[in-house]
Amino acid sequence: QVQLVESGGGLVQAGGSLRLSCAASGRTFSSYAMGWFRQAPGKEREFVAAINWGGSSTRYADSVKGRFTISRVSTENTVYLQMNSLKPEDTAVYYCAADRRGVSTVVSGPDYWGQGTQVTVSS
Repeated sequence: QVQLVESGGGLVQAGGSLRLSCAASGRTFSSYAMGWFRQAPGKEREFVAAINWGGSSTRYADSVKGRFTISRVSTENTVYLQMNSLKPEDTAVYYCAADRRGVSTVVSGPDYWGQGTQVTVSS
């Protein structure tokens, strides 16, 4: 089992940047594929980005490709989401997710979730 705690959210102007962090507990962090999702008010939760166990493979939603970058540092038990060129439509609660079965399962339905961190982009 793994516990996930997000941080780094906040208020930023359009065009700005933020870096979200997700700290994972447990000794088997490197065994989990990790991901980020987001949920805007009145909308369903949607996939944003995912990364495999070793960090060699990533996936992104079309809406964030070229602007967001997911990465992980196993020695820190942390996964990051660097968000650049932010838009008002990126405003949402961002959730970290994890699953031992791999990136595809992270995208479709991970087992573990964090509590979320709010990102607000002003126009």
